[in-house]
Amino acid sequence: MGEGTDGATSQHTLTRTADKAGFLGAVIAAMGCAACFPALGSLGAAIGLGFLVQYEGMLIRYLLPLFAMIALLANVFAGFRHRHWGRMALGVTGPVLVLAAALLMVSFGWPTEWLLYPGLALMFVVAIWDLLAPPSKWRRASA
Repeated sequence: MGEGTDGATSQHTLTRTADKAGFLGAVIAAMGCAACFPALGSLGAAIGLGFLVQYEGMLIRYLLPLFAMIALLANVFAGFRHRHWGRMALGVTGPVLVLAAALLMVSFGWPTEWLLYPGLALMFVVAIWDLLAPPSKWRRASA
């Protein structure tokens, strides 16, 4: 194996890990705001994350957009690297919806569950898809 292959493998691992970390972080941040996102807040309290309510402002203003941005950048980077445009479009749509939900809620105080929940669901689907059928396997199969 040459140096290029090792670098490509580490970049692939980094983007796959960043995508999953972005999704998980966004979900946990949303679970901390029971008033903003009742379904996730209830789920978070049920699994013992009710203590996050005291950090609600920080979670919604900073961490939710941060983790959505991490997932967004990971999906864009991986999409350009693997050139699977449809997969990249799906991978980018979820984080963009989550970012829009967080920014609209923080900026205008609008209820944005209708953006957040589909965005998180799409992030989840793309993350599972990436685990079951990584784009690198598609590249080898199509080459």
